[in-house]
Amino acid sequence: MTRLGLSEAARTSRAGVVGLARRSRGDGGSGWATDRRWQAGFLVGSVLGIAATVIGRRAERSARRGLVDWADVERLAVNRVESLPGRLTPVEIRAADAAYRDAMAIVVPRLAEALGTPLPGVVERAIVVDRADWVRANVRTFRSLISRIEGPLLEQVIRPGGGVTASAMVIANRWVTGRQLGFLLGFMGSRVLGQYDIALLAAEAEDGRLLFVEENIRATARSLGVPIGPFRTWIALHETTHAFEFEGHPWLRPYLAERLERQLTLFSGSAQSLGRDALRALVRPLRGEASGEHWMERLMTDEQRTLFRETQAVMSLLEGFSDYVMDEIGQGLVPGIERISARFHERRAQRTGFERAVLRLTGMDLKLEQYRRGELFVRAVAEARGRVALDRIWASPATLPTANEIGDPAAWIARVLDGRGALPA
Repeated sequence: MTRLGLSEAARTSRAGVVGLARRSRGDGGSGWATDRRWQAGFLVGSVLGIAATVIGRRAERSARRGLVDWADVERLAVNRVESLPGRLTPVEIRAADAAYRDAMAIVVPRLAEALGTPLPGVVERAIVVDRADWVRANVRTFRSLISRIEGPLLEQVIRPGGGVTASAMVIANRWVTGRQLGFLLGFMGSRVLGQYDIALLAAEAEDGRLLFVEENIRATARSLGVPIGPFRTWIALHETTHAFEFEGHPWLRPYLAERLERQLTLFSGSAQSLGRDALRALVRPLRGEASGEHWMERLMTDEQRTLFRETQAVMSLLEGFSDYVMDEIGQGLVPGIERISARFHERRAQRTGFERAVLRLTGMDLKLEQYRRGELFVRAVAEARGRVALDRIWASPATLPTANEIGDPAAWIARVLDGRGALPA
C-alpha cells in the first residue's frame, strides 16, 4: 500500500513540473491548480501508506494471537450438543453420580483381582458430566496439543513485516479451523459414552480422570433397548480398564508422550505444503481410487508414518484390551452382558453414509478399526496361551505388539512368548 502511494505521488509530481512551466509562460492560475493536485496526491498517498502500515501491523498482531479461536470452537461445539434431545439438568447429572460410584465399587475390586494390579483413587476420580462439559474438557486437551506446534507454524506463515496478505490468510484460516473443530467436537460430543481423560503432554504428570457422559449413555441404552444400570456398569468396566493400562504400567504414558511429541515436532517443520497435500489425499478416495493407506498417512514423511503406525498399534491394543476385558470379566458382573455386548457391537457396525464420511474425513474411523483389530489380537493371544499370557503384553515397550503383529498375533507369540525372532528395527 505504501508503494502505491509513492507511485501516485511520482505521477502527480510530473504534473506539478508541467504546471510550473505553464506559469512561467503566463498560463495564469491553472499552474497553481495543478500544483495543488500534486500536493493533494502526495498527501493522499502518504496517508494511505501510513494507514496500510497501521492496518498491516494490527492484522499481524491479530494473526499472531493463534491458529485457533478456542472460545469460538467451544461456543460452536457446546451450542451443537446443547441442541440435541435428551439434555439433562445439572440436578439430574449430580443425581446420577451415586449410580456410577456404586458401579465403580463393583468394578474396581473385580478388575484389581483379575488383572493383579490395585487401582487406588480411581473411584474418587470418576466424574459424571453432560455433553457440554465433555466438550469443554476436550477443548482444553486439543488446545494443549496445538499449542505445541502453533509457534513454529505461525513463524512459517507470518514473517515480520510480511504485510496484510499473510496475516489475512491466517485470520481466515482461523475462522475456518474454528468451525471445523467446533463441528468435530460437537459430533464427537453427541456420541462419546465415557473417556479416561489423561493429559499425555502435561508439564507435570497428573492422575487421569474417568468421565461418564450421562446424556449419551442414557440415549444409547434406550436405543439399544437395554437396562440403564447394567449398561452403566459395562461402560465403567471399559473405562476403568484404561485406567489400569496406564496407572498399572507407568512406562506407558511417557512412551506414548514421546511419540506424540516427535509427531508434532515433525509436523510443525513440514507444514508449508500441507494444504495442497491434504486436498490431493482427500480427492483420491472420493474418486474411488483404492489404497492400502489411510488418507492421513499420505500427508506424512516416512519417519512420521513409522511413528503414526507405532502409535496406532498401541492404541489398538489399549482399545482392544478394554473391549476384551469388558466382555470377559463382565461375565457374572454385568446382568445380561451377552445381550448388551451383541447390540452394542451391532450398533458400531451400522453407520449411515453421512456418519461414515465424517468418521473417515476426521480420522475417527481409525478408532473404530482400533477396537476391531485390538480385540482380535488380544482374544487370539488369550485363546492360544491363556489369559495369563496377556500379562506379557504390558511388561515393557519391547513386548508391545508392532503394527504388523497387531494383525498377526502368531508373530507376536513367536517373538515374545516363545523367544523366536527379534523386535523389528
